[in-house]
Amino acid sequence: MKNNRTFLEKLLDGAEVEWKPVKSICNDNFWLMPATPEFDDNGNIPYITSKNIKGGKIDFQNTKYINEYVYKELSRTRCIIENDILISMIGTIGEAVIVKQEDLYFYGQNMYVLRLNNELVNHKFFLYYFTAPFILNSLLSKKNSSNQGYLKAGQIENLKIPIPPLSVQTEIVKILDALTALTSELTSELTSELILHRKQYEYYREKLLSEEELGKVGFEWKTLGDVAKIQRGASPRPISQYITDEPNGIPWIKIGDTSLDSKYIENTAQKITIEGAEKSRILKSGDFVMSNSMSYGRPYILKISGAIHDGWASISDFENILNSDFLYYYLSSNTVQNYWNGKINSSSVSNLNSDIIKSLPIPIPTLNIQIEIAKTLDKFETLTNSITEGLPLAIKQSQKRYEYYRELLLNFS
Repeated sequence: MKNNRTFLEKLLDGAEVEWKPVKSICNDNFWLMPATPEFDDNGNIPYITSKNIKGGKIDFQNTKYINEYVYKELSRTRCIIENDILISMIGTIGEAVIVKQEDLYFYGQNMYVLRLNNELVNHKFFLYYFTAPFILNSLLSKKNSSNQGYLKAGQIENLKIPIPPLSVQTEIVKILDALTALTSELTSELTSELILHRKQYEYYREKLLSEEELGKVGFEWKTLGDVAKIQRGASPRPISQYITDEPNGIPWIKIGDTSLDSKYIENTAQKITIEGAEKSRILKSGDFVMSNSMSYGRPYILKISGAIHDGWASISDFENILNSDFLYYYLSSNTVQNYWNGKINSSSVSNLNSDIIKSLPIPIPTLNIQIEIAKTLDKFETLTNSITEGLPLAIKQSQKRYEYYRELLLNFS
C-alpha cells in the first residue's frame, strides 16, 4: 500500500484530490426507462436493455428493433449523445459503457444515463473507476433483492468519486489503456494457442480412427446396435415422489451431474427410492450414457451404478467386442457427431432416439488394436489437457495482474 501511495503522490505532485458525489460532476443525469415501445421486425434501430452492456461495450446482438418514428418520439425529451455513460440498473447490475459516435443510433431501457462535466472529469477515468471490482461489489451489496435485482438512482448519484486534477486523470487513463491493450493481446494469444492445441488433438484422433488408418491393421464394419444394447432411460412420475435422502437410495443420474470436460460420471446430486428405480432404467458402472436431446450425442462413462431418466440413452453389454476407451473416443469423434447431425437434420425427429443410435456404423478392429489406439489417444488427451488447464490459468493470472495494477492506480483512499 505504501508503494501505491508513493506512486500516486508522484502523479499528483502535491495536488489535492476531491471526493465528489457523482451527481455533482454531471451536467445531466436521468433514468432511461420509457414504457416498452412497439417493436418492428422491419425496423433498423436497435433497442437495448441492461443485458446488452457487457465489458465496457454495447452488444447489439440479440436486440429487438424499433422504427425511426418510434425512435424520434422516445428520444425527443431523453436523447442519448456521444460520451454519455450508460449504467445497467435492472437485472444486470453495474455494467457501464461510454457511448461512441459510431454506436449512437439506438435507444433502450433499464439504464441510467450520466452526462459528465468534461471540465471536471475524464470520461474514461470515471469508467475505469466505476467498473473497478471494489465499486461493483459495493453496488451489488446494495441492490434491491427482488427477483431481478435493481439499483436506485440515488445509489449512483450519491456515490463519491475521487477527482484529482484532469492532467492526473489523463495520465492514469494512458497507463490503464496500455495495460488493458497488453492484457487483451496476451489473452488473445493464449486463447489462440488453446484452440490450436485442441484442434491438433482432434486431428490426431480423427486420423487414428479413420477408415484409412484402421484399414492398415484390419477391421470390420458393424452397427452399434449389432454389438451393444441400446436403451432409452425412463422417468418415474411424478419424480418428486421418488427423490430420497435414505442411505439405500439409488443414484439418480441427471445431465446436471456431468462436467463438460469430464469423461466420467462419478457421483450424483440426488437419489431415488428403490421403487422409483424399478420404474426407471438401471445401469451398472462401465455402461455409457448419452444425452438424447440437449447437447445430444456427448458420451459419458459411468463410474457408478444408478438409474437414468428419459433424457438419456444408454449403451451397454459391449465389453466382449469393444474396448470402453476405444468406444468413448470413437463416439466423441467429429465423424460420429456429424453422423448424428445428419440423421436428425434429414428426418422429422428432434432428438437422438434409440433407432438412430443403433444404426451408427462403427469400425471394429481386434480388442488388442482397440486398446493400443486408446492408449495412444490417452497420451494425446493427457498432454492436451495439461496444456488446456495451464493456459486458462495463465489467462486468469494475467487478468489478476491487470486488476491489481488498476486498483493501485485508482486507490485514492
